[in-house]
Amino acid sequence: MRFEGFGEHAVEYYDGLLADNSKAYYEDNKQIYLEQVRAPMEALLAELEGEFGEFGTGKVFRPYRDLRFAKDKTPYKTHCGAVLERGRGGGALYMQLSSDGLLVGAGCFHTEPDQLARLRTALDEDRRGGELQDLIDGLTRKGWELRGDTMKTKPRGVAPDHPRLELLRHRSLYLVREWEPDNLLHERGLLRRVRDSWRTARPLTEWFVDHVGV
Repeated sequence: MRFEGFGEHAVEYYDGLLADNSKAYYEDNKQIYLEQVRAPMEALLAELEGEFGEFGTGKVFRPYRDLRFAKDKTPYKTHCGAVLERGRGGGALYMQLSSDGLLVGAGCFHTEPDQLARLRTALDEDRRGGELQDLIDGLTRKGWELRGDTMKTKPRGVAPDHPRLELLRHRSLYLVREWEPDNLLHERGLLRRVRDSWRTARPLTEWFVDHVGV
């Protein structure tokens, strides 16, 4: 299947899900989700894998939330996400459709204890840590936003005047860029928007592959 854009009711589907996150709503609108959201996302990811497959196998996340340990018991995710990664935490390229529009991301979205240790070791070094800081600074100048799970305090043993103290607080570290809903969401041209964004963020993801790994 060739990607031709998300369906005309794709964003509207998520608007409705935000208002009524229930099994009844999902079942009533399941065909919209399958045909206008999930199928186009799978097609878009398949086309991108040809260029970015070095980062792993593509995956479109399921629509159901994991409620086992969640206080929020709403059953469905209010976005459709897709990722290219070799394994969790080792560097990924991500994209997401929701009622807010399109989000693309790159970096380290999760860390196991050994991955976090490698991340902090690399950040502590002037060469490797400085390289990551330069990559982040370059992306933020282009409109990307730094995100991730962070500690309220500094990691044990880190000097309070460390030049990359704020990065060392991160348990996960990634950058995103967002676009509000527009006509391009429903056109083949969206492929170029995601592809160009991933190309821009490729060096960041490569840094995590090389220095954090799986």
